Amino acid sequence: MTGHIGIVACSAEGAALCYRTICLEAAAFMGEYMHPEVSMHTHPLGEYMPPIRSGDWRRVAELMLDSAEKLAKAGANLIICPDNTIHQAFDLAVAASPLPWIHIAEPVAMEAERRGFRQLAITGTKYLMASDVYPRVLKRFRIGWRTPDEQDRQVIDDIIFNELVKGVVSDESRNRFNSIIAALRKHGCDAVVLGCTELPILAGLSDPCPLPTLDSTRLLAREAVRRAIQYQPQSPG
Repeated sequence: MTGHIGIVACSAEGAALCYRTICLEAAAFMGEYMHPEVSMHTHPLGEYMPPIRSGDWRRVAELMLDSAEKLAKAGANLIICPDNTIHQAFDLAVAASPLPWIHIAEPVAMEAERRGFRQLAITGTKYLMASDVYPRVLKRFRIGWRTPDEQDRQVIDDIIFNELVKGVVSDESRNRFNSIIAALRKHGCDAVVLGCTELPILAGLSDPCPLPTLDSTRLLAREAVRRAIQYQPQSPG
């Protein structure tokens, strides 16, 4: 018996990439056309943005928890959230959750350790880059990190919210993003965390990214597949 994956979604593009990754890549382990059962619930991004902008992470957690409760009723056994920014409310959501969650930074840190990376460039929304979502996990793995300067953070944030969440990808934005990553490489970074679930649709498509990428969306999806395959239902009592 495989586990049932519940996806607490936030933005459409990132959630779609996560879902597709689970469904397409699981076949290598489970057989042709096979994947774990998957359910998804999302409140509109428009409901998330006001508390994100005001730093009301308790409200963000309430939205995440409401999705988790709906997924539990749908039969999910474990929860993932393919949105890095709202992981700032992760602990609040998990504390009251009816199901276990996978923190998005965990599979990223494990992959960085496996590949021998020692200093990661963290990219994502300006909220994510200013947070401890990745630093507190990377510390446990003794992996260093660096973020872009404030001006470059704003550039990346604008690209995400003005283009990527709407499914828009431009060569100009890709070039600007790659220039920021090239600067971080000069500061000693040996890989870059694509810490926004939309960034994979931008990075490395036509012009290779200046650093090896750690795709948080796909790494989270693969870890969810692994755990679903290993899932063992608990005996009653």
